Amino acid sequence: MAQFQFPGQTAFYKGKVRDVYTISDKWLVMVASDRISAFDVILPEHIPYKGQVLNQIAAYMLQATSDICPNWLNKVPAPNVSIGQKCVPFKIEMVVRGNLTGHAWRTYASGKRELCGVALPEGMKENDFFPTPIITPSTKAAEGHDEDISKEEIIKQGLASAADWAKLEEYTLKLFARGKEIAARQGLILVDTKYEFGKIGDTIYLMDEIHTPDSSRYFYADGFEERQAKGEKQKQLSKEFVREWLIANNFMGKEGQTVPHMSPEWIDTISKRYIELYEQVIGQSFQPQRLSEEETYERVVKALEELG
Repeated sequence: MAQFQFPGQTAFYKGKVRDVYTISDKWLVMVASDRISAFDVILPEHIPYKGQVLNQIAAYMLQATSDICPNWLNKVPAPNVSIGQKCVPFKIEMVVRGNLTGHAWRTYASGKRELCGVALPEGMKENDFFPTPIITPSTKAAEGHDEDISKEEIIKQGLASAADWAKLEEYTLKLFARGKEIAARQGLILVDTKYEFGKIGDTIYLMDEIHTPDSSRYFYADGFEERQAKGEKQKQLSKEFVREWLIANNFMGKEGQTVPHMSPEWIDTISKRYIELYEQVIGQSFQPQRLSEEETYERVVKALEELG
């Protein structure tokens, strides 16, 4: 994917998955690429239509939650591009978990009964529901791995004031509840997810993407209880299957490890899983679109002119 140069551009940042352009220090143009990352490492192969899937799910979900809190999004001029307001970000990710899965399960299985200062109940099995959803924040690392952090440490380190934390907590739990409602209508369980927030003046805004397969984990609700009772793996829609494949091939992003070869068949499988998630979550069939770089550029410029 080419690097653009838009009128009024004041900064450019290449993230793991997104290319972010700052315009006049006021707007962000976020281009969702087909790159895929796991264990904080960008994998060498691109996944067809992944950028469009992420961008369009995020736009749908931001619209569906806009009554809960303000969000950054203003326009979606191209299938894989969003434009919104630039915020001053909190340097934390609000990770919220409804089930004991993934990193939380790995922590629990190691014998620990606390995660990010939150006590974990005894006697839980992998994928069990928590009595109520828990927030397990992490710091946003510019490079390398994000680190678990407690609410107390966040306030102590000045990453958020006590008042801001209270608002972040409130928004996070309300957004998660809405995400679970949307998922339930589609026969899915929103298992865990993360939200990122920032401020414009004194107002807190929801930023970035929400409820996408890159930021969230979904289980199929049908058969969930039976699978739990039998101790079977849950059928899920998320990026976890990519992580599991990497782990099975001896890669966890650690020093000296090499990313395993991704065959064309495996890349196609990943692409289809992303499209499946789109269709399951949105409840509409996916319409693949491929714009030329020239048309993408023109659409973004036009949108920016309209925003002024």
